[in-house]
Amino acid sequence: MNYIEVESQEDLIQVIKDTEIITYKAFQNLDFSNLDGLVKKRTFKKCLFLGCKLPKKVKAKIKNSLIFPSIDVPFNSFINCLYTKETLFNNYELGNPASYENTLDKIVYNHYIKNGKEATDIKETLARRLHDHSITDALYDFLNDYDEKKIVAIMGGHNLSRNEDGFYEIAKISKTLTEQGYLMISGGGPGAMEATHLGAWFADKEETDLKKAVEILAEAPVYTSEYWVDKAFEVLSKYPASNYKSLGIPTWLYGHEPPTPFATHIAKYFANSVREDGLLAIAKGGVIYTPGSAGTIQEIFQDATQNHYLSFGFASPMVFFNSNYWNKERPVYPLLKSLADEGKYQNMILSLCDTSEEVVDEIKKFTE
Repeated sequence: MNYIEVESQEDLIQVIKDTEIITYKAFQNLDFSNLDGLVKKRTFKKCLFLGCKLPKKVKAKIKNSLIFPSIDVPFNSFINCLYTKETLFNNYELGNPASYENTLDKIVYNHYIKNGKEATDIKETLARRLHDHSITDALYDFLNDYDEKKIVAIMGGHNLSRNEDGFYEIAKISKTLTEQGYLMISGGGPGAMEATHLGAWFADKEETDLKKAVEILAEAPVYTSEYWVDKAFEVLSKYPASNYKSLGIPTWLYGHEPPTPFATHIAKYFANSVREDGLLAIAKGGVIYTPGSAGTIQEIFQDATQNHYLSFGFASPMVFFNSNYWNKERPVYPLLKSLADEGKYQNMILSLCDTSEEVVDEIKKFTE
């Protein structure tokens, strides 16, 4: 018997009203306070309670169930939704970059560093694993609304400056694909990742607006610039609404790089291995590789392995943007092409592009 997840207060109240004996429900991060009257004639059996607030009178109604209490850490191990800029950047004040220190994102990162990237305390490691499990659960709930072949990732360097041509070109690619019904995803950090979500945010807006936004961002060109976060929120204050979603998947392993506020939904992990492999696993509509170094190259071969073995049922496109870079500076493309031509790598759908229009066309071929 599969458990049915209950993740909102509204759904909780409805479940209690509907059934006298409540079974096989998983209640996640919910508050049962002030519900004594509703549960008075109810019994919970074979349920899961994950980080819920449970008064004594409610606990008395729980039989043969598992209760996982909250853990005393500065993050919610049983979070039942993805993060947003509002939750991760809470307490951020526009015009005051130092206020980033007061945000949930930075508080959690400081805790993470203090306790060790590879923590040894079992309470800490358990809290992190449970958190990442909850994020994965919320991630797949979010993805249920999308055609798996229209989820596209853009990979590339975190050091790409906001004032480089490549930043604007990546944003254009993402803008166009978002407008055509694709969900754009990335590692959720700076550089090429930020450009991905900036483009998605500006879907259906004028291209001149996107250019103005990039000009504002370029005043703090890289993530080590003091006003990097601040300039992002300045753009968001000028263009506060978007009709489109995008998904960033960052990690506190690289928490010295703030996540981009332009991603509408953020699945932030502690375990980078889970985050990185999972990101490539869900990008079934293809991955666009823009210039990047060690991390990007690692992702290329992870993706190639998934495609070779058809790990998720079918292969998806690998689109390399900037032929000079991928042919000469980092000659990954000719190696993959050679291995594919020799039959040593199978199921490769490879292309090499130099314009944003070519990239969009290659992605669209896969679903047309």
